[in-house]
Amino acid sequence: MTFRTRFAPSPTGPLHLGHAYSAILGHDMARARDGAFLLRMEDTDLQRSKPEWDAQILDDLTWLGLTWDEPVLRQSEQLRSYDPALERLEAMGLLYPCSCSRSQIQAALAAPQEGVTHEVYPGTCKRRDMTSRQPGDALRLHLDRALAQFVGIYPEFEETGPAHVGTHRIDPDHALAEIGDIVLSRKGEDIVAYFLASALDDISQKITDVVRGEDLFGFTPIQVILLSLLGHAIPRYHHHRLIRNEHGKRLAKRDDARSIATYRAAGKTPADIRAMVGL
Repeated sequence: MTFRTRFAPSPTGPLHLGHAYSAILGHDMARARDGAFLLRMEDTDLQRSKPEWDAQILDDLTWLGLTWDEPVLRQSEQLRSYDPALERLEAMGLLYPCSCSRSQIQAALAAPQEGVTHEVYPGTCKRRDMTSRQPGDALRLHLDRALAQFVGIYPEFEETGPAHVGTHRIDPDHALAEIGDIVLSRKGEDIVAYFLASALDDISQKITDVVRGEDLFGFTPIQVILLSLLGHAIPRYHHHRLIRNEHGKRLAKRDDARSIATYRAAGKTPADIRAMVGL
């Protein structure tokens, strides 16, 4: 099978050195294997995603010398494509409506960030059924029922990243204690959770190897669970090291001093950027 990977930024701010490392690494891995490198804009956050950041990302990646082999996939242009998966999970009895606070739901829909504690949902709405769903309610995955679908034979995934290399089997106790009933969507606002949209797009783009930061390793099991429930093959995962500042903190988009645009303006070259991130 042809090696296929992707870089999937959210156009909510400038690319920084950490993004550059991930993009270059994935690109170089694909080229070394005569494979395909794809670009996807994970812009389901319609409020924070901006066309100017989308354009800046494309410009920065081109300046870095990266090329992609298919048209850019933008999640915002295919929001209805995730509906069949939600409908199937609903038909399996694995979803329930949640009317908890908007801020809680909004935070749960986004990709996790290192240093931001993931609060396991306490189950406030867990006894509700789908007939009680109201406008504005979110949909949560009933993880207990989802895990019960596997009848004790839990799915596995292969990890090729340096810190977690090997085969990992889903641990149901860990998933319940550390991940819980995640939000998958919010009704009436065309918002789909990172966990679901990203996993489904990896399937639709025929990604064989997901290359991304090690901060997402802990949430890979929930994507593996979702894909397994929906009958999809599981890609391999490669969670790479993070690029950190002098204090050991993971870079963030608000750290403009380390944005690619800032380095470009200062006269740095693509070779300089590669050297700065250890490539």
